[in-house]
Amino acid sequence: MTVHTGLLRLETEGEGHIVDLTEGVLAVVLQSGVTDGVVTVFVTGSTAAVTTMEFEPGGVQDLRDALERLVPVARPGGGDYEHNVRNGDDNAHAHLRASLVGPSESVPVVRGRLVLGTWQQVVLIDFDVRPRAREVHVQVVS
Repeated sequence: MTVHTGLLRLETEGEGHIVDLTEGVLAVVLQSGVTDGVVTVFVTGSTAAVTTMEFEPGGVQDLRDALERLVPVARPGGGDYEHNVRNGDDNAHAHLRASLVGPSESVPVVRGRLVLGTWQQVVLIDFDVRPRAREVHVQVVS
């Protein structure tokens, strides 16, 4: 078994900012020389997530809206999350959204290519309440 590791570093805007990672992940796969295996994409931090989606403006907005319905931002005077109360914080929704989506995705690699659907991209979602410097670890295993 061979393991090749790469690191993607990026700046995000927070507040549900979604970034297409597909080209960066593919670059790590190509650099690894692996033709058949699996690539795992993992973001460090408890307020960001990695998933796959159709990365286009309508899909991005729909995902943001769905997550707002599932885990709304706490409104002033309208109750709050225990995390915010205990820590004097305002990003409990970010932690919960990241937990629901998850920090990683694994994608098969066949003949040196990512096995993704025509309209499917690997994306990072930053749920935090402020801009952040993010690190995404990419591991290719063959």
